[in-house]
Amino acid sequence: MGSRTASPVPPGLLAAGPPEARGIARDEVRLLVARDRSPLRHTTFRELPAALRRGDLVVVNTSDTEPAAVDGHRGDGTAVTLLVSGPAPDGLHVVELRRPDGRRVADGVAGESVHLPCGVIATLLTGHPDPYTAAGSRLWRARIPVAGGLRPWLAAAGRPIRHPCVRGRWPLESHRTVYARPEAEFGSARMPSAGRPFTPAVLDALRARGIGLARVVLHTGVCPPEAGDLPPERYRVPPDTADAVNAAHAAGGRVVAVGTTVTRALETVAVPTGRVAPGAGWTHVVLGPRRPARVVDGLVTGWHEPAAPELLLLEAVAGARLVARAYAAALDQGYRWHEFGDSCLLLPARAARRPQ
Repeated sequence: MGSRTASPVPPGLLAAGPPEARGIARDEVRLLVARDRSPLRHTTFRELPAALRRGDLVVVNTSDTEPAAVDGHRGDGTAVTLLVSGPAPDGLHVVELRRPDGRRVADGVAGESVHLPCGVIATLLTGHPDPYTAAGSRLWRARIPVAGGLRPWLAAAGRPIRHPCVRGRWPLESHRTVYARPEAEFGSARMPSAGRPFTPAVLDALRARGIGLARVVLHTGVCPPEAGDLPPERYRVPPDTADAVNAAHAAGGRVVAVGTTVTRALETVAVPTGRVAPGAGWTHVVLGPRRPARVVDGLVTGWHEPAAPELLLLEAVAGARLVARAYAAALDQGYRWHEFGDSCLLLPARAARRPQ
């Protein structure tokens, strides 16, 4: 039985805040190590390097997190939160409207104005991705005219988007990975959370064990839990990362992606033989039964809701049986879910199946 049919997550297992608020460090969250034909191992994220081997390559996503949630009100005075997902063509932005309790605004219409701090007014223009949608769209292409640019305004008026289970508001630094790199372009609307438990000590321990580290960029959109698919996202795989991936495979090492974002980026530039080339743009790749992983051999991930579309990607890398086994154990052992929760390392017996 696939992991998408697993039991719902008990409310008590939802991580309501960062682990630091519970008195533990980022790298002291729990880590479940799941290998094919091996007992599951329960440890902490600090021990991740010990679960890998010399010659493996760990690939991380350096996209920074934007303070992409801004509180405002609609024309009738109703309170609303505008979530900025990222850029759209022609200087527009893709946005979503949410109620203060986190529920989606289902009655937005083209032409509607949203009043925001500092006198800024966002105007909904067309639905997204269908420009012919004029009412009820989840996402909208919007015009947000801001003197001095959108990102400086967001830095002053915005806050990080957080999962509905998170209580209270935490500073932007709590929603960033330690290796995030701010760039000129708009970054991630939501934290690429699989990498949050990394610390400088964990990165140093990987290098000390002869485990490589490479970087990609994939900027995440708002992608709420009820979304039925994975949206197109902006990515970049640099030449040195493509070379490192190919070299690791040539030497018999495994490529371990940190998160579904890294997996999407690498698989976007992978050919059927498993080799990768540099690339950048928008990825439309959706992994699943019809498109299994070609290049990623292992995956560091957080815990997704049982019906989340990301589980198809996990299964495309690790197989439905191993993913279901890991998820059953996580529920049984009380692992914490979502962006501030615990972690899993999936290591399927993939090397022998990789296309040559």
